Amino acid sequence: MAVPIEVRALTVEEVDVGSAAGFEEFARAAQQRLYRTAYLLCGDAETARDLTQTTLAKLYQHWRRAGAAEHPHAYAKKVLTRTFLAERRRGLRDLLALTRTGGTVPGPAADHTDLRVTLLAALAELPPRARAMVVLRYWDDQSVASVAALLGCGEATVKSQCSRSLARLRVRLADAGLSLSER
Repeated sequence: MAVPIEVRALTVEEVDVGSAAGFEEFARAAQQRLYRTAYLLCGDAETARDLTQTTLAKLYQHWRRAGAAEHPHAYAKKVLTRTFLAERRRGLRDLLALTRTGGTVPGPAADHTDLRVTLLAALAELPPRARAMVVLRYWDDQSVASVAALLGCGEATVKSQCSRSLARLRVRLADAGLSLSER
């Protein structure tokens, strides 16, 4: 009689980073978490997929170093965040060039009927670095110190930017007749 074998996906912590297949295992285990963070950062599913894939491609190129890191997922999140911020800076330069040449800029969607849609739209209005701080601090539940280390800034900067950003989000939600509970 055959004994049933339990098959389950590996978690990020269980990946054998020293093996030849370590990157593939890591990518399978981390892809969904990276995508969720990417989606919260950019607010668009297609862009989040691209950002996740770009992050995984960069990790693959430097897997020897990334796989040897004490916390490969934290390393991946740092790559994701820095890639997002770099693409936003590049996009801002392109936007400024477009407006200088007389091009038109598309406006944001106007339908905000529930908290999720309104919150995502309000997040999109934050500057990229402030949005990254809020997502990492409150969505990913990271400490002030880890967010500061990840973004290469001081803890006081993280605290003040998060405070200002949360105030802006509360105002935006209040304007829509919704509220963000105090943490």
